Amino acid sequence: MQEKGTISIHTENIFPIIKKFLYSDHEIFLRELVSNAVDASQKLQRLASIGEYKGELGELKVEVKVDKKAKTISIIDHGLGMTADEIKKYINQIAFSGATEFVEKYKDKGDASQIIGMFGLGFYSAFMVSKEVEIITKSFQEGAEAARWFSDGSTEFEITTADKKDVGTEVILHIDKDNEEFLEDYKIRQILTKYCKFLPVPIVFGEREETLKDENGEVIKDKKDQPKTKKVDDVINNPKPLWTKSPSDLKDEDYLAFYKELYPFSEDPLFWIHLNVDYPFNLTGILYFPKIKNDFELSKNKIQLYSKQVFITDEVKEIVPEFLMLLHGVLDSPDIPLNVSRSYLQADANVKKINTHITKKVADKLGELFKKDRTSFEKKWESLNLFVKYGIIADEKFYDKAKDFVLLENVDEKLFTFDEYKKHIEANQKDKDGSLVHIYTNDKHKQDAYIQSAKKLSLDVLKLDGPLDSHFVNSMEMKLEKTKWKRVDADIASKLVEKDEKSESVLSKDDEEKVKKIFEDAINDKNYTVQLEALAPDELPVTLILPEFMRRMKDMQKMGGGSPYMMMGNLPDQFNAVINSNHPMVSKILKEEAEEKQKELAIQAYELGLLSQNLLTGNKLTNFIRRSVELLG
Repeated sequence: MQEKGTISIHTENIFPIIKKFLYSDHEIFLRELVSNAVDASQKLQRLASIGEYKGELGELKVEVKVDKKAKTISIIDHGLGMTADEIKKYINQIAFSGATEFVEKYKDKGDASQIIGMFGLGFYSAFMVSKEVEIITKSFQEGAEAARWFSDGSTEFEITTADKKDVGTEVILHIDKDNEEFLEDYKIRQILTKYCKFLPVPIVFGEREETLKDENGEVIKDKKDQPKTKKVDDVINNPKPLWTKSPSDLKDEDYLAFYKELYPFSEDPLFWIHLNVDYPFNLTGILYFPKIKNDFELSKNKIQLYSKQVFITDEVKEIVPEFLMLLHGVLDSPDIPLNVSRSYLQADANVKKINTHITKKVADKLGELFKKDRTSFEKKWESLNLFVKYGIIADEKFYDKAKDFVLLENVDEKLFTFDEYKKHIEANQKDKDGSLVHIYTNDKHKQDAYIQSAKKLSLDVLKLDGPLDSHFVNSMEMKLEKTKWKRVDADIASKLVEKDEKSESVLSKDDEEKVKKIFEDAINDKNYTVQLEALAPDELPVTLILPEFMRRMKDMQKMGGGSPYMMMGNLPDQFNAVINSNHPMVSKILKEEAEEKQKELAIQAYELGLLSQNLLTGNKLTNFIRRSVELLG
């Protein structure tokens, strides 16, 4: 038999389009061809299981072979095979109308590399790296004759009979000059490991030596006392990955071992969720909660997306909510096509359902762990708090569940739920408007003087020093009714929770005006506003505060966005220098007769305030130390 013909395509030559627009991702040719071979193997297995194939099933494996001398790559399966008529039907007729227009439309939008597969072109990815392609195949159908198909990358093809005894298909790629890198074993192994690591049929690439053992597991040795070995197939993949198994059949050590398989150099995860959904969409997978510290950018993009155990991508932000991108693990859904574009993911209804389901499962798992073993949950909070807070900020549905288990930690390292913290502070931190004031520090060492002043007044101070905590504070102020959030250095301690009570000053009005003038002349800095307050005598003589509104304005500027403040350039720190009119040092300054001495003492008191904020540096610090020594003398 010999037949020649023209590949039926409804546009001009498809092969230049494939080579031109898919060149950047040309390694996927191997993924496509191996996936086809796996499909053919599984289909034959199913036919055998229902009695429609009576022949010998044999060992269902897919072999990949490289012949450097002949410059070929072969992909061999023992699956369904094809008749000559089926080759004509499946290989020669490509319904690809409007391909050029499609490519032109999407080539600048990052979707060009996804065209293969969307139009049934998986096989034709072979021409991305080949000058000629052969198919030698024999169908499982009784009495079928083996056939050979050949094309040189033009629209011409030929079909002849072939000499092939076994059922299955061999695709032989004659690699072109520009793609000879794919004739290197390491390159093929790298691609197979990336895309085919968990395919459901063994993928064989070459051979390896295996030590022989007896029935008791003892190593068998030769006459020279050397271990005996034999050559066996080198199987690249794990055909039965953990997510395909029933959770009831698995132990903790199985999940931990699989995590090590995915991320060999990572610490053990905190815990995991095994997903298994078959309605209204299909989804399996395992999501791990890693140990995360504050540098969470390093932990992102660690979830791998598969379709029927074929790797698609680790860019999963359309499928997984952004706040859960910190999770690690695997998702597998046959409802997501193998060659899938971002625009497809954004528009697909199943993807949206999967996204919602994952959010719910994560929230339910965290809630269950909190209720079941709070002590263990608290120990994990350092790692958990980052994406719980991320989720609360980003997703209203997640917040509805998470508000019951999100924890607030104070500077004494005690942890509270929102309700518990409300009870903890309502007696002492309710202001004159009936709002609960949440006081926090974002640097407990730098702000220690302020924390100690707050503690003297029995005020509780939360520790919110994570990378998302400024966003978290803004979000909570909007979500929680009758609450205010103030950083501990946003005001003097007695004014953090505003009451109707007013302290009396030991100075007269005239003396207060004199003190204010002395300090304004001494500080002489337009970024510092001097104000007098009647505070406890044991508080600092001068306290520097950055008002809450000014601090938040600066935070907004750091975050960027459309605020008018963004147009103002970098905002300078506008501090208030709060002078404690009841401090003995202020009275002493007032009693000094010499203006120079008044100024020297005022500068000393002011620079003490700077020192408490770590704002005293360079020449000012040197002068402060010298002056302190002289004053002590």
